[in-house]
Amino acid sequence: MAKLVVFGATGYAGGKVAAEALRRGHEVVGVARHPGSVPEGADAVQGSLHDEEFVAQVAKDADVIVVATPARAIDGKKLIDAVPALARIARENGVRLSFVGGASSLLVAEGGPRLFDTPEFPAEYKDEAGSHAAVLDLLREQPADLDWFYVSPAAEFGAWVPGERTGEFRLGGDILLTDENGKSFIGGDDYAIAYVDEIEQPKHRRARFTVAY
Repeated sequence: MAKLVVFGATGYAGGKVAAEALRRGHEVVGVARHPGSVPEGADAVQGSLHDEEFVAQVAKDADVIVVATPARAIDGKKLIDAVPALARIARENGVRLSFVGGASSLLVAEGGPRLFDTPEFPAEYKDEAGSHAAVLDLLREQPADLDWFYVSPAAEFGAWVPGERTGEFRLGGDILLTDENGKSFIGGDDYAIAYVDEIEQPKHRRARFTVAY
C-alpha cells in the first residue's frame, strides 16, 4: 500500500481522492490550513505547500504527493510559486508528484484552441484557468527524473455536479472529452477512482491525462 500526502484534503477533489485512497487501504495524510474536516481515517495535519520545511518533512516517507489546491493567488501566493520547491523535494525523496488539474487547459479539438482561449469561456474563471495551465507548463519543463502526473477533469466537475459513483469512464490526453451530445462531465467519485488507479498502476508518467464519461 502507498502513503499519500494530500494537500487540499478538505476540498472537493482532494477529499474525494483521499477518501478513495483510504477505501482501498492506502495511508493518507490530509493537509489543509484548517484540517478539521479531512476524510475520516486520514491523519489530519495543518500546513501549507508554500512552507518548504513542512513539505520536506511530510515528503520524507511518502510515496505520492497529491496537490488539490486552487491555482489562483490565495493570500498573495499562487500554486505555481510552490512548484519549484515541490519538484525539488519530490526528486530528492523519490516521491511521485501529482496534481488535481483544471479542464480549461484542454484543447477543444486536435490542434487547439485551449478551452479557456475560446470566446465563450467566462472571464471570471480565466485567472484560475490560466494559473493552472501555467502549472502544467512548468511541470513539463522539470528534469526527467521528476515523476509527475496531472489529471484534468471534464468541463463539468465539482461539488455542484457531484454525479454518482459508476466506475465507468473514459481516459484521454490533451483533448477535451465529450459525449455524443457534446457534454463533458465527470462525477467526483469516478474522477477519484481514475486518480487512484494511476497511483496504483502508473500509465501516465510525466504526463497530463483527462477523465470524463
